Amino acid sequence: MTKRLNNTVLATLPDTVKAPAYTRADLSAGILHIGVGNFHRAHQAIYLSKLFDLGEGRDWAIVGAGLKPYDKAMRDRLAPQDWLTTVVELDPDGLSAQVCGAMIDFVDVDTADLIDRLSEPDIRIVSLTITEGGYFVDPNTGGFDAAHPEIQADLAHPEAPETVFGILVAALLRRRDKGLPPFTVMSCDNLPENGHMAKQAVAGYAAALSPETGTWIAETVAFPNGMVDCITPATGDRERQLVKDKFGLEDAAPVVCEPFRQWVLEDHFPTGRPALEKVGVEFVKDVAPYELMKLRILNGGHAAIAYPGALLGHYFVHDAMADPLIRAFLKKLETQEILPTVPEIPGVSFTDYLDTVIERFSNPAVGDTIPRLCLDGSNRQPKFILPAIQERLDQGLPITGLALETALWCRYCLGHNEAGETHVIEDGSAALLQAWARDVYEGASDAFVMPDLFGALGTNQTFLKAFCHAVARISADGVAETLKSYIDGTFDDTATTHHASA
Repeated sequence: MTKRLNNTVLATLPDTVKAPAYTRADLSAGILHIGVGNFHRAHQAIYLSKLFDLGEGRDWAIVGAGLKPYDKAMRDRLAPQDWLTTVVELDPDGLSAQVCGAMIDFVDVDTADLIDRLSEPDIRIVSLTITEGGYFVDPNTGGFDAAHPEIQADLAHPEAPETVFGILVAALLRRRDKGLPPFTVMSCDNLPENGHMAKQAVAGYAAALSPETGTWIAETVAFPNGMVDCITPATGDRERQLVKDKFGLEDAAPVVCEPFRQWVLEDHFPTGRPALEKVGVEFVKDVAPYELMKLRILNGGHAAIAYPGALLGHYFVHDAMADPLIRAFLKKLETQEILPTVPEIPGVSFTDYLDTVIERFSNPAVGDTIPRLCLDGSNRQPKFILPAIQERLDQGLPITGLALETALWCRYCLGHNEAGETHVIEDGSAALLQAWARDVYEGASDAFVMPDLFGALGTNQTFLKAFCHAVARISADGVAETLKSYIDGTFDDTATTHHASA
């Protein structure tokens, strides 16, 4: 017999499900989190729940929030179950489940209500998972894009903002007027220097309102950088049925994740923080080396397997990893071109980290999908792949494998795999990318133009030559043979002229 998840069943959960060791009535709010998706509930919320289990930090419970229709949908799913979430760790040696009760409320999806809640004294940290593309970054300058239409709309009506950053600034100004200290803004998004990017957006929006406001926020609000990691697939009927069948719970929004999570944070929280070091969070002076390791090796690795995986017809990540060509391509690319771009971290072995990454990617219990890894390439490539290419070019080092990765991404953007099966390009720049891919792979001339997201690489002749050679090999030989030639070292043996003059 299954039980519908809510507060009333916590005392009678099945033996196979770990219940919170704390009484939720003893919790009080300290963190407001914007963007209550699967990753947040598998990562930050679990760390806090573990801390509450120790009897500590119970004034740091989470209040959820969001601005988008999907945030409202999440709120509607979680409200009947008292904001509880079943989190299933997908260990190939056996699944385990726990109910996370770290979130105690969820603000109505309404900007005025959100500003009101952010202005209350109990909220000392505002955390964010708004996706890598949510920070209004100008692709040409890397700075804040104050000209973006959504930002311009907020600047025209700052009393009723609609963007995250307009809302944060409105709440910070109200707190100042009330004599309250500013909250700390803690990005939990997967992008380099996420704290810096959050500061750039918040202070950039504030400066567009007035230079004095921008200066005040830049000087008084803390934006610690952090590195986060936990592979968390999307939830669908498969996951809901798994929780029902194996653990006897009806949960409208369960989370499944791998049995691995990591969180490295800069210890900069002027208004206090929970003692998360007691449950495995690493607090460091500078998180940059750790986040670069993760972004290059893990996220770059995801990109490396995503596009050949899709083009060769794989759906699940573990199936792609079981393909000897994709696995060998990943290992060679990482070892020869990606790992050498990551600065040494005392006490950390990058080869061991890579071995762990490969093991994680290969876990069949996770059920992570290739389509998920292919999402939002126009935002992910400039963060995970292109900087490594630029760094190697600056050092005069080969970029054969990295250029091949970009050519595979471009081939994916045609919108069909090698068997002719179509796929949707889930990307805000999908039309631009598809036009680029057609120009590259189907164009009658060599005069294609790289998208702006490539920045200076788009006109770098060394990169373009390597990219065009990879395109030519894929066009002539297909993906599998191209991967094989890269792996066995014959990739550059057959000179081609396709697009060579680009």
